[in-house]
Amino acid sequence: TTFKILVDGYARKAKEGWEATTNTVLIEDSGKKILVDPGMNEGLLLKGLEKEGLSTNDINLIFLTHHHIDHILNIRIFPKTDLCDGGDMNADGKIFCYEGKIPGTNIQVVKTPGHATEHACLIVDTEKGKVCIGGDLVWWVDGVEQKTDRESLINLKDPCAFDMVKLKESRKKIIDQVDWIIPGHGKMFKVVK
Repeated sequence: TTFKILVDGYARKAKEGWEATTNTVLIEDSGKKILVDPGMNEGLLLKGLEKEGLSTNDINLIFLTHHHIDHILNIRIFPKTDLCDGGDMNADGKIFCYEGKIPGTNIQVVKTPGHATEHACLIVDTEKGKVCIGGDLVWWVDGVEQKTDRESLINLKDPCAFDMVKLKESRKKIIDQVDWIIPGHGKMFKVVK
């Protein structure tokens, strides 16, 4: 299984609201090209795909870590691509539920409520070790130092969290089983155990 970050996510406080798009990751597993969180900056996403020699038609599946607009808006440029999230999948015009792994792949899906009720992360076995594509399990506003020691990660404040108690539990669960985390906004980092 291989992965590549196609879009470097950002989150900036604007005069009103936020300017944001998520880290968008391409995973290749079991002969499938899976895009995780297509984000909302269409230009950056198309440029990232083009750099890899891909078009929107080359993506077999889109995985959504959660349903916040800065993570999902660009699904509109993939009208025929199958979608899945932490438990539901749309394939061949049908919707069905699944658990454990994205069907037909080796990619582990872990439910991680807290930032949003439906939030889920992916864990991918790679040459680098176990990589978590974490959505907004953890994320940073641009310009804020990414403190990645265990305590800082668990206690990182999330101004958009649905439930901080559940989020902290989800963070502990993931931190204890992975080597690397790709956050929703911020740089990929090694987990120090």
